[in-house]
Amino acid sequence: MKTLTGLLLGYLAAMVPLAATAQDYPTKTVTIVVPFAAGGTTDLLGRILAERLAQRMKGTFIIENKAGAGGNIGVASVAKATPDGYTLTMGTVSTHSINPNVYKSMPYDHVKDFAPISLVASVPNLLLVHPSLPAKTVPELVEFLKKEPGKHAFASSGAGTSIHLAGELFKLASGTDIVHVPYRSSGQVTQDLLSGKILMTFDNITVAWPFVQDGKLKALATATPERLPFAKDMPAMSEFYPGFAATSWHGIFAPAGTPKPIVDKLSSEIQAILREPETVEKLSKVGVTAIGSTQEEFAKHIAAETARWKDVAAKAKISID
Repeated sequence: MKTLTGLLLGYLAAMVPLAATAQDYPTKTVTIVVPFAAGGTTDLLGRILAERLAQRMKGTFIIENKAGAGGNIGVASVAKATPDGYTLTMGTVSTHSINPNVYKSMPYDHVKDFAPISLVASVPNLLLVHPSLPAKTVPELVEFLKKEPGKHAFASSGAGTSIHLAGELFKLASGTDIVHVPYRSSGQVTQDLLSGKILMTFDNITVAWPFVQDGKLKALATATPERLPFAKDMPAMSEFYPGFAATSWHGIFAPAGTPKPIVDKLSSEIQAILREPETVEKLSKVGVTAIGSTQEEFAKHIAAETARWKDVAAKAKISID
C-alpha cells in the first residue's frame, strides 16, 4: 500500500508541472511552419490561424515558410523540433497522406513523428483549362485528349502534390494519356496557364477562382464529390466518373511527445476558431470549408486518406526518388 501510494503521489506531482505549463502556454513565440511557398493556400490558412490564435491565447504566433520536396523539408524540420508546443506545422493531404506513398525515402514518419492537433479546412480542386482549348466540358476534353495520346500535358505545383495526384486520378478514370509537367509552385503554374504556355491543370479554388470569374481561365469541373454551393452550374467530376474525389485538406500538427495538455489546449482553441462566424465567412469567401476536429477524428482522417492515395499511387505507378 505504501508503494502504491508513493507511486500515485509521484504521478500526481509529475502532472502538476504539465498542467501549469498548459495553463501558462504560450510564454514565448510559437512558430507555425508552412512547408510551401508564401502566397499559396496553406500559407493563407496558416496566417489566418496564427492571427486568431495570437488574439485568443494572448501570445505571439508567427509563420515560417520552408518549401521544398513537396512539403517534406518543412514538415521534417518540425518532426525533429523540441516537442514543447512552440514549433508546429501546417500539414496537408500531400505531406501526411500522399508523400508517404510516393517518395521512396521519407525524412519523417507521418504518423509516429507527429501529434495531430486538428483538421483545419477542406479546399476544392478545380479542373482548369486555358480558354483557347476547344473543349467546354469534361467529355469534350477527354475526346480532345484521346485524339492525340501523349501529345498534351497537365501541370502541377510539384511531383507528389495533391494537384499532381488529382491529374493522375483523372488519367486513370478517363483512360487518357497525358504528360505530367511538375512546377516549383502553384503561382508558376497559374502564370503559364494564364499565358497559354500550358493548357490544363488542377488547382486549389483559392488560387484559381478569381481568374475563372474574370473569364481568364475555364473551370470544367470541381474535384469534390458534389457540386459547389456557390457554383451550381459547374459539374462535379463524380458526375462523369463515380467516386472521383481529389480535395485538398490542411491540418495542424505538433511534434510527437508534445505534452498532451498543450496539444489539448491548442486543439480546443483551433476548433473554437473554426466555429467563429467571422472565420467561417472569411474562408468561405475563397471557397474554403472550415472544419475543426478532435485529435482522434483527425488521426482517423489521415489513416483513411493515406490508404486511398496509396491505391491511386500504386495504380498510376508514381515513385519519387
